[in-house]
Order: sequence, then structure tokens, then C-alpha cells
Amino acid sequence: MSIAQQYLLDTHRARQHGEPAPPAPGTHDGQAVRELRDYWQFRAVLAGRPARGRIRSALGRWLHLRPRSTC
Repeated sequence: MSIAQQYLLDTHRARQHGEPAPPAPGTHDGQAVRELRDYWQFRAVLAGRPARGRIRSALGRWLHLRPRSTC
């Protein structure tokens, strides 16, 4: 059974029982991503690492260490 089919079945059952319909699939995905990002930033602070800009600074270090071609 796919997610859409399960959602339709749950909606139908809720309507029969007079309950509120469940949220559509994907409704809260943005909030979940924000909470995950906040969690990883919190973990970085606890570990003594910078909470923001870690990927950009790592890429910057990597790019500056590469020898430049003289073409």
C-alpha cells in the first residue's frame, strides 16, 4: 500500500468516525528538517565546534590547499 492510499484510507475512516482528518503526507517535512538542523548545531556546540559555516570553511580550506594549475 502506498502512502497516498494509506492517507486516503485513514481520511475515510476518520470521516466515518467523525474525527478530524490526519495531516497530508509531507505537511510537516519542513519543520522536521529545521529541527534536525537545530539538533546538529546543538551537538556541534556541545562538542566545541562552530555551529555554523562548518561546510563552507572546510571547503575553503580544501580549495586553498590544492595546488593551482599554471595553464
